[in-house]
Amino acid sequence: MHNTDHLAKKSKLLRLNAQNLAEGMKLGNFRSLFRGQGIEFSGVRDYVRGDDVRSIDWNVTARMARPFVKVFEEERELQIFLVVDSSLSMKTGSRKRSKLECACEAASLITLASEINSSPVGMVLFDGATSFSCVPRTGREQIMHILNRLDKSDDKDSDSRQGHSQGHSQEILESSQKGSALGQAISVASRMLNKRSLVFILSDFLVAPELYQKQLGILSQKNDVIAIRLTGDSDKSLPKFGTVPFMDVESGETLRLPTGSRRFEKEWAADYQRREKIWHDFCIKHNIRPVLMKSTDDEFHVLQTLFSQKLTGTKNTGRSL
Repeated sequence: MHNTDHLAKKSKLLRLNAQNLAEGMKLGNFRSLFRGQGIEFSGVRDYVRGDDVRSIDWNVTARMARPFVKVFEEERELQIFLVVDSSLSMKTGSRKRSKLECACEAASLITLASEINSSPVGMVLFDGATSFSCVPRTGREQIMHILNRLDKSDDKDSDSRQGHSQGHSQEILESSQKGSALGQAISVASRMLNKRSLVFILSDFLVAPELYQKQLGILSQKNDVIAIRLTGDSDKSLPKFGTVPFMDVESGETLRLPTGSRRFEKEWAADYQRREKIWHDFCIKHNIRPVLMKSTDDEFHVLQTLFSQKLTGTKNTGRSL
């Protein structure tokens, strides 16, 4: 049962790590992404050669008999936006944890870090369609609203994984719309953001590139985008069970795959590498930060490393985190 007490307890457990992430956003290389929302007068200082003469405070200069210039401080605010994939393919991963669980934990940490920095935060959650969206806002109510949606998605996924032994998995799967509306969700994010924002996309990107690349390119033109690609054990390789039937949870299509074949093993791995390279190269070309996160990874450490690295020059680095 989801309630305020449950969310408060969960947020308390995450808050210590979120505090460290908030410092990384505020003091690290994300500092350059803070956008000025206004100019506030903060005082005066002695004039030095090269200062703009238009900034001279003539009243103070007359009183002190030497030149002084006005000092202004830019009001800074970093707006955060999350695009979180809860499609059926995200419910796969490792035996202990799915890609969706990992994504929800990472999104929760980013949300709490945003609250600590008093940054507006918003979100789009999607599976086969956009299931939830909220424009960026500050405040405890907004934070709890987002955490609640993430917690429900995470909990539904846990129920789905447990349901295999209880006979309820089909009911859980049918509660989610098949397919992935990644492109649509990115378009929704673009329309909701009225000023430059730091956008985190948490998805396995298991959808044809032509269904999201155009939308992602448009989003990156006016925003700073970090694309976090979630991967699971079966994405790169399958256990050797011989020739067994597999069902695509998104399409429902069933195929018999020769998992014991070395040729098949190589082709499966090569297809994974091909899809990852297409995604990675597109990100680099459009100045999007590509990040790989396994479902077995500690999302705090992945985010902490991300926040401590430079975000400039991604077009030239050619590397994922």
